[in-house]
Amino acid sequence: MKNPILFLSAHFALTQKDNPNFSDYRSNREGVHALHGCHSHLHDKEEMKKKIAVYYGMVSLMDKYIGKILDKLEELGMADNTIIVFTTDHGHFYGHHGLIAKGPYHYEDLIRVPFLVRYPGEVPAGEKNEALQSLVDLAPTFLCLCDIEVPREMTGIDQSSVWTGDKDKVREHAICENRHDPDTLNLKTYVDKRYKITVYYNQMYGELFDLKEDPEEKNNLWNDPEYSEVKNKLLIKFLWGEMGKEPLWMPRISGA
Repeated sequence: MKNPILFLSAHFALTQKDNPNFSDYRSNREGVHALHGCHSHLHDKEEMKKKIAVYYGMVSLMDKYIGKILDKLEELGMADNTIIVFTTDHGHFYGHHGLIAKGPYHYEDLIRVPFLVRYPGEVPAGEKNEALQSLVDLAPTFLCLCDIEVPREMTGIDQSSVWTGDKDKVREHAICENRHDPDTLNLKTYVDKRYKITVYYNQMYGELFDLKEDPEEKNNLWNDPEYSEVKNKLLIKFLWGEMGKEPLWMPRISGA
């Protein structure tokens, strides 16, 4: 078995320096003032322990007030006909892979988020499903569950049949994006059941992880010749995924 080799994009390495220079990743585009996560990620372990403790406190506070919301729904008699989804926009680093907070680093710690659904009588309680979900699926799923037509501009997929247990999955992949600066750190990640590939705008480097064989994402396979066929297939599927989610903004109204 190979020893893990981690060849990541240059901005990853910069995070492990005291005073990194991220000027190559900052454009002069108007309105772009900062790049989240583009700074030193070196940290003191004792200080990090305190931050983790504060984070746990914030989670406890959130649990308390989510409970109050649920209690209010019960009080108003609305609990049984209200769709509740608990999720978030991204994860958080607390030393994972040497990183802190968030940024243009699409490890699972950042893009694999909690996802809980409650809808009495429709969504089976206590069930678990490994189907891929994307945050863009929420709006069309809510609309479909409420028998409201989904606008064609929405790029998500109706997940209601998965939530209710009628189907195992409706997605073969999900696409995660980070476009803090369209000219520099503009990256997209394609994830399927086993693999994850990250592409950077106008760059020939990237990341490819086999999440089955390497769940801790220690071995970047982007330049591994043994995975060249896998990489090529994933890039084609990535392109299909992008083409499939873009709506036709100006539908044809004439046969000409």
